[in-house]
Amino acid sequence: MTYQDIFTTEVEGKKRDGARLIDVREIGEYTQGHIPGAVNLSLSELVGREDEIAPNTILICASGNRSSQAAAYLASLGRTGLMNLSGGITVWIREGRALNRGEQP
Repeated sequence: MTYQDIFTTEVEGKKRDGARLIDVREIGEYTQGHIPGAVNLSLSELVGREDEIAPNTILICASGNRSSQAAAYLASLGRTGLMNLSGGITVWIREGRALNRGEQP
């Protein structure tokens, strides 16, 4: 089982198709700025909460490293339909895309 790397230009279309966005950074990083619609579930808290990650989920972090670790871990458990945002928030910001700030609702 594997996961798919996607680019920032694909996120909005995937969201329209029902994809969930999970930001695996720590809460302090998340509150400083996250992709609109993303919820926080840090990589450090993922073990034991795997059932919260549904198929058709985009995993996000600062650079794509932690989110690819999360995707690989979940894929090793047989999870399917996972996507990793290549370049993460760093590329998102570099491209001038919008961020939300603060805690998740």
